[in-house]
Amino acid sequence: MERAQQRPGTSGREVAGPPPAPTGIALELLVHGVGGTTPEKMLDDPRTVRITGDDTAAVFRRADDVDAEARPGDHPGGPVPEAYVWCNLTSGNGARALWLLLLPFMVVNLAHWMRPAAPDRTRTVRLYGLLVRLVGLTLTVLLVAAACEVALDLGAWQCAGTPACAARHSWPVFLPAPGDGWWTAPGRRLAVAALVPAALTALLWYLSHRTWSAYESAEPMSRTAEPEEETGRTALGRPGFWYGRRLVARLRAAHTAAGLLTVAAAVATPAAHFDRRPGGPAALDTLGWLLLAGLAAGAAGVVWVVCRRGRSEHRLDRRLDRHLVRRLPLGALLLLLLAVLYAGWSRPGWHAVGRLPGDATFGGIALVQGALVVALGVTAHLLHRTSPDPRAALRGLGGPAVALLACALGAVMSGGVAQRVADWLGGPGVAVTGPPVLLTWQASTIPPLLVVLLVLCGRLAGRTGRLARAERVAVELDHPGEPKDPERTRRIARTRAMATLTDDGPLVVGVTSAATFALGAAALVGALGSGRTPAGAAEAAPPVVRGAAETAQTFGSWLIGLGFLLFVTWGRRAYKDASARRTIGILWDVGTFWPRAAHPFAPPCYAERAVPDLTWRMATWTRATGGQLVLSGHSQGSVLAAAAAWQLTPPVRRRVALLTYGSPLERLYGRWFPAHFGPAALIALHHDVDCWRNLYRLTDPIGGPVRLPGDDGPDVDRAPLKDPLAYGRTARHPLPAPILGHSDYQADPVFVEERQRLLARLRPGLPTPRHRGGQPAGAADATARG
Repeated sequence: MERAQQRPGTSGREVAGPPPAPTGIALELLVHGVGGTTPEKMLDDPRTVRITGDDTAAVFRRADDVDAEARPGDHPGGPVPEAYVWCNLTSGNGARALWLLLLPFMVVNLAHWMRPAAPDRTRTVRLYGLLVRLVGLTLTVLLVAAACEVALDLGAWQCAGTPACAARHSWPVFLPAPGDGWWTAPGRRLAVAALVPAALTALLWYLSHRTWSAYESAEPMSRTAEPEEETGRTALGRPGFWYGRRLVARLRAAHTAAGLLTVAAAVATPAAHFDRRPGGPAALDTLGWLLLAGLAAGAAGVVWVVCRRGRSEHRLDRRLDRHLVRRLPLGALLLLLLAVLYAGWSRPGWHAVGRLPGDATFGGIALVQGALVVALGVTAHLLHRTSPDPRAALRGLGGPAVALLACALGAVMSGGVAQRVADWLGGPGVAVTGPPVLLTWQASTIPPLLVVLLVLCGRLAGRTGRLARAERVAVELDHPGEPKDPERTRRIARTRAMATLTDDGPLVVGVTSAATFALGAAALVGALGSGRTPAGAAEAAPPVVRGAAETAQTFGSWLIGLGFLLFVTWGRRAYKDASARRTIGILWDVGTFWPRAAHPFAPPCYAERAVPDLTWRMATWTRATGGQLVLSGHSQGSVLAAAAAWQLTPPVRRRVALLTYGSPLERLYGRWFPAHFGPAALIALHHDVDCWRNLYRLTDPIGGPVRLPGDDGPDVDRAPLKDPLAYGRTARHPLPAPILGHSDYQADPVFVEERQRLLARLRPGLPTPRHRGGQPAGAADATARG
């Protein structure tokens, strides 16, 4: 692959100038989808040249097309193809395997963007964002508290306080055998063990800061919001939407401080509890109260910072609140050092007995998370009721459901780590108290949850089988006059039926979240009410109940441990194997499209780099050449293309044609993110660009129709493409044609036909009048996927 000198471009504010003289050249800017690809495959040429960009994301052309603008006559029958390759934004080096640790944070960040559309309820929208940010804060506290449970409680307190365990695991510095010297005091062991959760907090800060510098630093093209954009139907066109440096910096400081304060509380609380005993040292007791008051004040400051400010989207906010960003984590670090000093003070007669008060900690976190999710659900319902959208997932409750799943995922990860470490520290002749009872109860809810999901999967499998049998008739009707091939018909019908499972996503998420909420509430009540494990609490119950409790506890412990081992194995494989890292990258392609608005430790938003890249390329090329431009996006690339089109100024936007294929714009984004990709937003996009065509197949599990109402629908959506291209063997297809599904849309002759139709409708400078009354041949029978 060759490289060309990057062409000079403009910087700063976009400057309007006289319209360029039309060159007669046309450009097709291709944007790939999930999983990534290579420029050679996108351009169907082994010799490609990087026109502009870097090793992370760049624009490529064929080597023969580098100077195509100087030779417009060389492409009389079609546009110059140009490929934007962004896959390295999500699947780069081995360090990306660490992003698996951030999975709950990514999920809760998605919940922020799933709110229903309600343009007239500004305060309620702000409340929704505030509640999601608070849920994100509890996830940080939960993860750090889990690290404290492992290092401080299981290691430095329980194992080091048990001679057999300390003798068996003597390698950590905080596990000396009792009576071995200065480090045997419980407070000093806790102080040294605090290095583990403090290092985890520092790692999260480092990952967030590193990605913040690399991703959020890509500044969009500076412009003033147009009046139509200020009152528009989507926020994705606002000047500051893809520039969240200030909010991410503030939230990173707050969450880092929250993590350090959690460690400080875990270190200082046992010592303060010992000092409050009758006859304890008055000076240490007073210092303990003062330290706990300082920790409470620091926690209040963290909550205030999280609640104080949301996103600034109507303008490019370049301020960074440097004093806050620096002083808040440093203040929390100072309190942690004071807590370490306080806990390490000599206390004769202090011995480690039982376990640290983890049940109250994890119980409080679970209770707060449940209350926040309920409040979030009420807020989402109020927003949805203001402007009902029948296609919105779960009637507007998709955000609260996903936020709940993020909390459950964090609990499973925390419980899995604690359970595996407790099993490792224990063993023959070694008895440790184990993790908090609540974590055991939460693990015990996994088997009944799996039973619910198995029943749901059985129902979906039965429905899919019935649909596949019904689709056989439709497949045969689509190929009249051809010899029947029952096996071929069954395969096509089965593929179509399997593709509809995507539309059952809201049902799966709804059932899973409802069952998780009910089981989580039962676990919380059982743990705090009995103070014993499920098996212990059911000792006096009937044999059936006792057996069920023991089975759930045993299988839950095994499953949560297995999940933890699979998680570690997957992360290790992703670190060493580029193909596994690319698989994880597909997950990030879908989950990290949105800016980090709720959690600063979530994986970075690649669109904050990709959208400005596309916007700059389209704006500068059209201004320099006055040519015609078709923005061609496949799968997730169509979402990036739509976001980039919204960021263009209206005059440039009306000179761009949009071609999407295998697009999840309505099927996934429109249903799950109705405030930003709902019907009003997609109608506005159709009216703003010069022309838009969308291609999809009934065998595609991701792409689907855009479903615009009225005359706009057939004006955008073409009838479903044939898949496979040939049912049986023909002169053009002597071998059986493959079922393409979500891939290879460009292999269909319809793709070239639609692209040429878009180019014909484009006019240099002034757009042609939009055709409303009729539609292209073949579009009259456009059907909507059920």
